[in-house]
Order: sequence, then C-alpha cells, then structure tokens
Amino acid sequence: MNRRRLLLTAAAATAAPPALAARPAPRLSIKTFAELKTPLPLPYDEAADADAVVDRARTQARRQGKRLLIDLGGNWCPDCRILAATMALPELDRFMKAHFVTVMVDVGRFDRNLQIPARYGVTSRLPGVAALMVIDPKSDRLLNPGNFSALSNARGMSPQALADWIAGWAA
Repeated sequence: MNRRRLLLTAAAATAAPPALAARPAPRLSIKTFAELKTPLPLPYDEAADADAVVDRARTQARRQGKRLLIDLGGNWCPDCRILAATMALPELDRFMKAHFVTVMVDVGRFDRNLQIPARYGVTSRLPGVAALMVIDPKSDRLLNPGNFSALSNARGMSPQALADWIAGWAA
C-alpha cells in the first residue's frame, strides 16, 4: 500500500463522526467491494441544475426531519462509483432513506458545480472525491467540516466501515 493511500485510510478511520454509536449501521450482505454488482453505477447527472437539486433536497430533508447528504463526485471516479453501489445495497439503501435525503452533485474533474461546497464554506479545492457533506437542513450548516472527504479513498475501506461512517452522521 503506498504512503498516500495508507495516510488516507488512517485519516478516514480516525475521522469518525462524533455520534458514531448513535445509529448503528445495518450489517451489510457483502464483505468486499468485489462482491458489488457490476457494472458499477454512473450516479452523477452531469446535466443537472445542481443548485435547484440541492435546494429541493434541502426542503425535503427539512420537511421530513432528516439530514441532507450531498455526495460530491464524478462518474470518472472509482471511489465515487463504489460508494454509490454500496449505498444502493438494499440494507444500506433502506437505512439511508430512513435518515437522509441524498443528492448527487457532479463536480466534474473539480471544475463544475463548486458553488455547492462553497455554500458551506468550502472554497478551496476539494481534497478528493467522493466527498459527503452532511447538512443540517434547518440551519443549512455543514455538520462535518473536518472530514467530508473521508470517503475519498473508499476502496481502502471495507463496505461495512463505509456504512458505519455514514451511519455515524444519521439524524
């Protein structure tokens, strides 16, 4: 494992959300990402009006008493596609729908829709994707400013570790 991947994996493992034990993640039916259905999804709509999609999702999250989860990424990104396929597993999908309103935002190759992270104070270059921004829809405040890019090395995690990280931010 190269040094960068090792550091990113360590950062993801130590960047646990403060409420990690509050909502246990469902036990996933897979142990490795190799078990995911292929081809992996292309989850980002490159033609979407990101501002309108995020605004609608925030309104829905506020109305439903859920957190808004903004997934920033690109269809070119293997970690983004692995994350999307893992979130689509039936057991995690049910959990996600119970606790979050999720919106996928295409950031291209870090050159598109960057006004979305900027809304939440992220004006420098994204450190990586997939980046999951957890938003309190009532205050419109970013809840995970220090580790929204913790899953940018999703391939270095296990599927269960990925689910556990997400669950730590559930409302």
